[in-house]
Amino acid sequence: MQPISGTGVLSPWQPSIFSLVLYMAIVMALTAALLFLSRWLGQRKSGEEKQRAYESGIIPTGQARLHYPVPFFMVAIFFLIFDVEGAFIFSWAIAAKSLGWAGWFQIGFFIFVLMGGLVYIWVKGGLEWGPNMSRK
Repeated sequence: MQPISGTGVLSPWQPSIFSLVLYMAIVMALTAALLFLSRWLGQRKSGEEKQRAYESGIIPTGQARLHYPVPFFMVAIFFLIFDVEGAFIFSWAIAAKSLGWAGWFQIGFFIFVLMGGLVYIWVKGGLEWGPNMSRK
C-alpha cells in the first residue's frame, strides 16, 4: 500500500482497505439481520425444563458448590506462576546469544524477582501442605 501523494496517509478507497471495510460491513449487517430475525421469529416458551441447568445431558442433583481446601488453589496458582516462568526462560535461552549482556541482565532481574516471590510464599507459609497447629 502506497501513501497518497507523499502525505503518509492511506486512503480508505484503496482496493486492499476497501475490500476489508466492505467485508466487515457485510459481516456486521448479516449478523444484525440474523439476530433480529431470530428474535422476531423465534418462539418464547418458558418452563421448568427450560430453566433447569444443562450439563452434558445429566440432570443436576445436589449443590453446585464444592468445598476444595485452600492449598489446592495455592498449588494451582504456584504451578501457573512457575510454569509461565519456565516458558519465558526457555524462550530467552533460545535467543540468549543474540540478546547479549542486556539479555543476561534482564533475565537475571526476572529470576531475582521470581526468587523474591518464592521467598515471600515460603515465609507466609504457602508451601506448608499439612495441617499446621499454629494456624488455627
